[in-house]
Amino acid sequence: MHTPTREEALILLEQYTKTAGLLNHGKSVEAVMRRFARHFGEDEEKWGIIGLVHDLDWEKFPDDHCRKTKEILEEAQWPADYIRAIMSHAWGMFTEDEPVETMEKVLYTIDELTGLITATALVRPSRSLLDMKVKSVTKKWKEKSFAAGANREIIQQGADMLGMPLPEIIEMTIDGMKQIADELGLAG
Repeated sequence: MHTPTREEALILLEQYTKTAGLLNHGKSVEAVMRRFARHFGEDEEKWGIIGLVHDLDWEKFPDDHCRKTKEILEEAQWPADYIRAIMSHAWGMFTEDEPVETMEKVLYTIDELTGLITATALVRPSRSLLDMKVKSVTKKWKEKSFAAGANREIIQQGADMLGMPLPEIIEMTIDGMKQIADELGLAG
């Protein structure tokens, strides 16, 4: 087994992903996973790397989502728990790998949430994460036609799995994304 570095993970992501939006999504999920790892006292580097590459195959192989990532990462000799966490983020949609570990539950929950938060930032007058509040996101949450691709049922199910109130998860997700707001073009 090979423990991947962030640099290796980024090279791999960029090999399979060319669109800026998907690259930014990976970086958003990475930053949020790091934020939650700090919260839970877990390995920030590991959680971040898993977040960064969780949608590795989405652009080139959308019909084989996660299955192709599994092949790629197994070939690169990534640890089984990294691969399992990535597989579990698509539980019930593309895989049967139910999130069990805290890391898996966080990834499952925040994957869709980062998209909703990004969309919310883009319609704000400031176009920024830096001044965003939880209530801005919860207001948009209620508008089912807004960012309709962000599956609110999955986000809520993940929050329930984690046993955390949704507003706390939203706040931590915003906080994680704020750390890289400049890189995401969401600093206003």
